[in-house]
Amino acid sequence: MATDMTLIWFSGSPPCWRVMIALEEKNLQGYNQKLLDFLKGEHKSQEVLDINPRGQLPAFKHGNNILNESYAACLYLEEQFKSQGTRLIPMAAPEQALTYQRMFEGVPFMDKIANVIYYEWKFPEGERHDSSLKRHREALTAELKLWEGYLEKLGAGSYLAGKNFTLADVVVFPCIAYVFRFGLSEKNYPRLAGYYGLLKERPSVKTNTHMSYSCKTIFDDIKPDAYMY
Repeated sequence: MATDMTLIWFSGSPPCWRVMIALEEKNLQGYNQKLLDFLKGEHKSQEVLDINPRGQLPAFKHGNNILNESYAACLYLEEQFKSQGTRLIPMAAPEQALTYQRMFEGVPFMDKIANVIYYEWKFPEGERHDSSLKRHREALTAELKLWEGYLEKLGAGSYLAGKNFTLADVVVFPCIAYVFRFGLSEKNYPRLAGYYGLLKERPSVKTNTHMSYSCKTIFDDIKPDAYMY
């Protein structure tokens, strides 16, 4: 039981989902948790600011140790509980290298997703232009093709760093799930779709089904060769 851990989160957040998946994989159930309403601005409450002065979620605390960046929290959980639950960082150098590489490629991947999904929220009205949105969609299309190619090289049924589930899957799967929830075509990205189908049945993912919801379709025109010149 992880009664000395506290996680403050909100639904639909890939960073929050990462930490929840990592906790499940390390068999750290029973932690204290609180679901906040992002639209009501509850993430700016004093309760959150006391843990995370940026007023962002997740806000995660283990004893007196505070980790609010989802990557940092996931790495911390693996390091502190190596012998417990799923080993998320492989021992062998090639698999370990690929795990770290794919993990941190997830950072620009999520940025490109956000630039399309949250375009109207991230950019002031005076800075929104058709050419700008087109450029962000081109960047996301190229990124999706890259990940489709990674999975094609590894073969059917593979995880992001090979045959075993790793921390790369913990941190990147929520990004991939996110784009499918927003309507990305499984037909146009069959390897990503296969990976998504594989992981959504994993217990650590299914346990957190409250993070899974359908969203407005915005990816109808994002195809493998769309915007690629």
